Amino acid sequence: MKFSKALVLSAVVGSAAAFAPVATPAKTSALNLAVGEVAPDFSLVDQNGKTVKRSAIKKPLVVYFYPADSTPGCTVQAQTFDARINEIRKSYGAEVVGISGQGVASKQKFASELGLSFSILADEGDAVRKAFAVPKAAFGLFPGRVTYVLDSTGVCQLVYDDLGNAASHVDKAAEKLSQMKPAKKAGLFA
Repeated sequence: MKFSKALVLSAVVGSAAAFAPVATPAKTSALNLAVGEVAPDFSLVDQNGKTVKRSAIKKPLVVYFYPADSTPGCTVQAQTFDARINEIRKSYGAEVVGISGQGVASKQKFASELGLSFSILADEGDAVRKAFAVPKAAFGLFPGRVTYVLDSTGVCQLVYDDLGNAASHVDKAAEKLSQMKPAKKAGLFA
């Protein structure tokens, strides 16, 4: 059997390419909402049956998406936000809402178990999650955990994406809110 030089050369080059190191692309995010963009409007029902509309909230708003009610990481995240909700409201004049795909009954149970004092919203069908383009996590198997800080006009000031460290979301949100807080004007004789 005769082989041509071109055939042998292409086989050698093709084989070598299979073992060559592949450049790993820089970490990119599938997040649609970026800093500086206006967040999508939404209207969802919370654990108390109250409808919460994003555009009706005229103060800074922390919107955090979490995978599911009553799971370990989501419980830690909700408890961490709840532990600092008074600080967020009083020090930064902001509000917090958590969003996941379970229904209102699941929200009621979750909020009741934890004694939550902020709204967690039922996004059945994940329409709001899709509007924000929150990426899936763990190879696309689970809904992602992403926190957005919006200013009083709904413009995104922070996007924080960390599935593994649920408690860190409140720290990042508070840090951004403190940077957004208007400085007090100095008096004439200060």
